[in-house]
Amino acid sequence: MQNLRLDFIKTGLVEGITSLNSKNFHINVLSSTDITLQKLTITAPAESPNTDGIHVARSKGVTITDVNIGTGDDCVSVGDGTSDLKVINVKCGPGHGISIGSLGLYQNEEPVTGVTVQGCTLTKSDNGVRVKSWPDKYGCEASGIHFSDITMEEVENPIIIDMMYCPPGGCNTTAPSKVKLTDISFKGIKGSTPTPDAISINCMPGSCTNIGLADIDLKFTGPKGPPIANCTNIKPTMTGTVNPAGC
Repeated sequence: MQNLRLDFIKTGLVEGITSLNSKNFHINVLSSTDITLQKLTITAPAESPNTDGIHVARSKGVTITDVNIGTGDDCVSVGDGTSDLKVINVKCGPGHGISIGSLGLYQNEEPVTGVTVQGCTLTKSDNGVRVKSWPDKYGCEASGIHFSDITMEEVENPIIIDMMYCPPGGCNTTAPSKVKLTDISFKGIKGSTPTPDAISINCMPGSCTNIGLADIDLKFTGPKGPPIANCTNIKPTMTGTVNPAGC
């Protein structure tokens, strides 16, 4: 059960409401076009499962702006078939961060294209900005995904591409993901993390192209370090200072 479903809507505005303690996703946007969600407050306990703040799938031209989200799952999650999505000035925490995916779980998933995440602040969330796909499942494509001007405040796993996303007992981790990722950038991402895995970009062989890191500065505040940047099966293009260095 979701607090608010926006299904098959053409041109809409949701403004100035509060969603509290949803039993599942707070707001679900499906098969809709030209929807704006702004000046919202979305709240659930940090330990509450599947309480994504805003989930968008198979929709075009959605804008999420000036929203405060603290939940037990993704603050914003992006499903297949999403295009021309803007996530601007969202404050996230607690939660699992701002996520593209998970992708590749079902047959015939539609591509994700043109996602801009900009000017957001994440505070003490389990993840920062991430792209995730299932192993051992089905194909899908994601392209034109750009994260920029993001502030991380004590965020675990601030930058992550995870192509082996698999909740406990959920899949075969020995089989590769069939998802293809291209034209994904992380730019102007600064702040702090208590975990050493500051940058983690783990692709399957041949699955990722045109991945970029630019102007990254993530300071480590945990007891054991130093922080690391770990990349598998991909050499990202780097511009400006990238801290921690690696990849």
